[in-house]
Amino acid sequence: MNIQHQENSHKGSFFVKENGKKIGELTYTYAGDTRFIIDHTEVGDAVRGEGLGQQMVDKAVTFAREKGLKIIPLCPFAKSVFDKNPEYQDVL
Repeated sequence: MNIQHQENSHKGSFFVKENGKKIGELTYTYAGDTRFIIDHTEVGDAVRGEGLGQQMVDKAVTFAREKGLKIIPLCPFAKSVFDKNPEYQDVL
């Protein structure tokens, strides 16, 4: 799936559209210059269980690494992904 990214001055999202409609989205808010908070992850019923949420968290981690940022996963889903993936600890 093609995960897109959009960002404004202090918020952003990673999302997937299908037929012009968002079927999955992870949103975040900057907390200063060096961190961002993943505050929400949502996946549509039609694609639930297909790993889209995990893929969006992966994209957020890659983005954080590229930008030298840390992530605060307040979203329960994102937190569970971080808890299950010790390789993400470098961006916590």
